[in-house]
Amino acid sequence: MSSIVPVDLLAAATNPLYFSNLVTTNASDPSTIALLSYNDTFRNDVLGENATARRLYNLDHEAFHEMGTYNRKTNSIYVTSNYQSLDNPINVTIIDLGNNYSISSTRYADLNEANGGTNWYPPNSTQGNGTTPPFLLFCDEGDFEHYSGLVSVDPSTNNSQVILNSFLGRNFSSVNDVRQHPETGDIWFTDAPYGFWQEFRPNTSIPSQVYRFVPSTGDISVVADGFIASNGLEFSPDLKTLYVTDTGAQQSINGLNGTRPATIYAFDVVDQRRLDNRRTFAWVENGFPDGIHTDMQGNVWAGCGDGLHVWSPDGVLLGKVWNGVESNNFAFIPGGVLVFSNAQLWIVEGINAVGREICRDFGVCGSS
Repeated sequence: MSSIVPVDLLAAATNPLYFSNLVTTNASDPSTIALLSYNDTFRNDVLGENATARRLYNLDHEAFHEMGTYNRKTNSIYVTSNYQSLDNPINVTIIDLGNNYSISSTRYADLNEANGGTNWYPPNSTQGNGTTPPFLLFCDEGDFEHYSGLVSVDPSTNNSQVILNSFLGRNFSSVNDVRQHPETGDIWFTDAPYGFWQEFRPNTSIPSQVYRFVPSTGDISVVADGFIASNGLEFSPDLKTLYVTDTGAQQSINGLNGTRPATIYAFDVVDQRRLDNRRTFAWVENGFPDGIHTDMQGNVWAGCGDGLHVWSPDGVLLGKVWNGVESNNFAFIPGGVLVFSNAQLWIVEGINAVGREICRDFGVCGSS
């Protein structure tokens, strides 16, 4: 179990070795997870005094990479594995919350190289009033034979359907992450050149951008550009801000390029349809910010190079869920959070924070 460790920022300001001496892990067999409090808000409000953390799994393959979407019909969370090769396509790992976090693996028809994803209501389905999202929506990165796009899956029947695989005929690079606007039903998603960088997609022929897609009409628009690799995205709980991560620091095939973006940008959402006022929200000092979620207090959480980082709505780093290894994404559950570090799955329990989509997905409503 992990206890909350206070961080002395004044000591860190004049001692470059402060953090390396604060807590360590064995990267070949990471087993240490620490809750690092950079600010009293993290200890008192975000986590609470009863928060604990532990490792659930350490596998010989990278089953826990992206997505992390809950389906109430199956009482399970769906996670996509890391890419290995075209001979061994990406799997979907199913975490059964009703059976002590037991795991299984599957693949779906029409889904070739899955990455990010979300819950979603298709057109003409009812949102709100206690209804739960019936389908999962996967970002399919595609391969040399299949276009990249968005694929809907009913996890109770395994039926799947491609709902988008081009921008007005133009081939996406590798669709990366996605959210459904809870009021309009529009699909907001990012596209990045990861398939080309990892050598399972053709060279990119379209910029790395953020899109808004109307599934009832087929209308699609570019809402933001200027990224090297637009990656995770998330709305603030009041839906007035959209956060987008740029993981361009991962562009180098020889490792991270520290001069490239490892940045979260914030945008104003205007008329629920377009973005304005792009600004830097946070830059990550370890790795890059990948998957991103908000809690009901408006705090911003992101998977980074050494675990999860948590910022206030003003961009102040409040603390970390630290495990010392790259953590690409995570999932809020009632009273906790699951952390995906590729071969490792971790859990933080007894926290105060409530994820933005917890009420919709789990039916557990309230504020943190």
